[in-house]
Amino acid sequence: MKISSNVKKLTTAALAGAMLFTQSAFPADVAIEANAEDSYYYYDTFEDSSDNWEVRGSGELTLSGRHPYAGTNALLIKDRTSAWQGLQKTLDTSYFIPGQSYSFSIHVDYEEGESQQTFLLSLQYTDSTGTVNYAHIAQGTASRGQWMELSNPSFQLPDDASDMVLYVETVDVTGNFYIDEAKVVSVGGSGSSSKPKRDGRGDVNFDGDIDVMDLVLAKRGLMKGFEDSNAEKAADVDKSGEVNNDDISALQDYIMGKIDKFPTVFKMDLTEMAGKFGSVNLATCYKKSGENNPLISQYFGADPGVMEYNGRVYIFMTDDHLLYSNGQLKDIEYGTINCLRCISSDDLVNWTDHGLINAAGSNGLCKWGGNSWAPTACHKKVNGKEKFFLYFANGGNGIAVLEADSPTGPWRDPIGKALISRQTPNCGNVEWLFDPAVLVDDDGTGYLYFGGGVPSGQNAHPKTARCVKLSDNMTSIVGTPQSIDAPYLFEDSGIHKFNGKYYYSYCSNFSTNGNPYGLTGGAINYMVSDSPLGPFTYKGEAFKGIGVFFGTGGNNHHTFFKFNNQWYLTYHAQYLQDSMGLKGGYRSTHIDKVTINSDGTIQAVTGTKKGVSQVKSFDPYKTQRAATFSHQGGITISGSGASSLVQAKKGSWYRVQGVDCGSDAQNLTIKASSSTGCIVKVCTGSASGKAVTYVEIPAGSSMQEITVPVVDLSGKNDLYFVFNNNASVDSWSLS
Repeated sequence: MKISSNVKKLTTAALAGAMLFTQSAFPADVAIEANAEDSYYYYDTFEDSSDNWEVRGSGELTLSGRHPYAGTNALLIKDRTSAWQGLQKTLDTSYFIPGQSYSFSIHVDYEEGESQQTFLLSLQYTDSTGTVNYAHIAQGTASRGQWMELSNPSFQLPDDASDMVLYVETVDVTGNFYIDEAKVVSVGGSGSSSKPKRDGRGDVNFDGDIDVMDLVLAKRGLMKGFEDSNAEKAADVDKSGEVNNDDISALQDYIMGKIDKFPTVFKMDLTEMAGKFGSVNLATCYKKSGENNPLISQYFGADPGVMEYNGRVYIFMTDDHLLYSNGQLKDIEYGTINCLRCISSDDLVNWTDHGLINAAGSNGLCKWGGNSWAPTACHKKVNGKEKFFLYFANGGNGIAVLEADSPTGPWRDPIGKALISRQTPNCGNVEWLFDPAVLVDDDGTGYLYFGGGVPSGQNAHPKTARCVKLSDNMTSIVGTPQSIDAPYLFEDSGIHKFNGKYYYSYCSNFSTNGNPYGLTGGAINYMVSDSPLGPFTYKGEAFKGIGVFFGTGGNNHHTFFKFNNQWYLTYHAQYLQDSMGLKGGYRSTHIDKVTINSDGTIQAVTGTKKGVSQVKSFDPYKTQRAATFSHQGGITISGSGASSLVQAKKGSWYRVQGVDCGSDAQNLTIKASSSTGCIVKVCTGSASGKAVTYVEIPAGSSMQEITVPVVDLSGKNDLYFVFNNNASVDSWSLS
């Protein structure tokens, strides 16, 4: 809004005198004229309302506390069906004059979909002929999960414009997005003041500034009552639920510079809430506190294939699910596996469980296939658009490919048949037509590696590994697959590139006695070539069989990958099943560091329970999937892709490691539901540690966002979420 009056804004220098004014010194209809550099026409923060923004076209508008740019809420538009649909606001022509120029600014963000999206701040208007026209005020490309400002410091409204509507749209996608901190100021103005409005608190007259006039109006409201409920909320600076002398004192101290943020009254009875956890027995965690291996403990997952994309590691795994007969655990049966599991992380310690991918079988994407084993994945631009490809083995008889527009799907079968089959040239005699690995070279060319098995009498040179070039679209092959003579090959193709050399790696077989290479059984060995299709020369052994490190032996399956300039090895072991007191060949994924010498040789990798250290702090001020944690007890996961959910029951808990809470954590927002009602205790140190807040989820079936204050939460912490009843949790954040 444009604030009009002949009364000038009081300066800080005049503050002391102004404190002595009585309320009668300011008539009820007096407002403050902002200085020229701070003249607001509107400033929308979406703390308590949509501020007259509406849905443009199709979609649903809602206030959301999941990921505000500032304060506690942003405005979310979801369920759009076209890119032009979004959020709009009608411009009041008593303030916005055709032919005049204004400075526009709005912040936008999105949380799901492609790594980048282009947004437009646009204007719809009707000209003097009655024709509807459109003009773009500002354009920008945002990265997923990062706020971007769309701004134009001087945009002139068309001379003959009427019926003006400001709106935000995307260029070519239809996903959900947020807006926050939308404002229009005079040209040449910053639209800011010495104390910017962040969450609405203290700005009683809504002029975008917190100054002595706000204090006067707050005092008047305390004595005589507030005519406007929003003004009363703004005057309640400590969020106690009422305006009292504590608010007046805090507002005065803020204006005088004695404090730089408002206090928040913690209204929750922590003792009462703690009592509701008296009968809660914590579920067992089969992964010790100081151990980061295996990566997840809520499920098993084998044959890890790794893809790095946009600063995040995605690991695709074979779904080793427990099998029972008459209540007794059975040994794993690979023939029952037709799903894959995906997890991802940007710190290598807290992993998001993206749930299952129904890859094969009657309910799967590849109904022509029976099984899904040993996945591998990559990404590449095809026709100018980033595409993601997931390859897996249809049992031991072929290789399938899936395609998606995001690293977590949804996936689709682009060719409706096997990419590699027994009919593929030079593949009919491969014992095991499985275990794919994929490389996208520096020039964008893709290569596929696969195969395994030991023909009778050919232990030393099975010659059952293959490599082949992929087409530009990554869903067909070019030429005939070439043989790789890998000494004592068993299975498990791997491929990576280092200093211009191509490294083919594999698991050795178990008949290696007396070999001339010094390799051992069930180990990861590697060969090197100057070409992606070989010939490859054997170089050495990089990783012993898993029994050497974890006791229980078995097959070995791996991927070498680079992340943040450090090389790693991911592999599977049976340590988790052993910790659970189970036997049956159920495998879990681990990661340990790799050192590659300057001459290109790989130092022997040691398998550990400790695993790797967290490579970056966890950011709680962006909306985080609840299915992201380092340790857990009693948690299961439902859903898949970017919308997987935590399913908890009484005594369930999970730990998020290395959370950087900063020095200003005031609130926690959680999006959850509970059919029975549930309280979530959030604590530090351990699952029975000091509570910083409790979240009460009311009984009901629908997801809702609940915001509660936190107490004494700062610095780096391990946060634990503990449940006293059944709940489904989508996401959470601090503010």
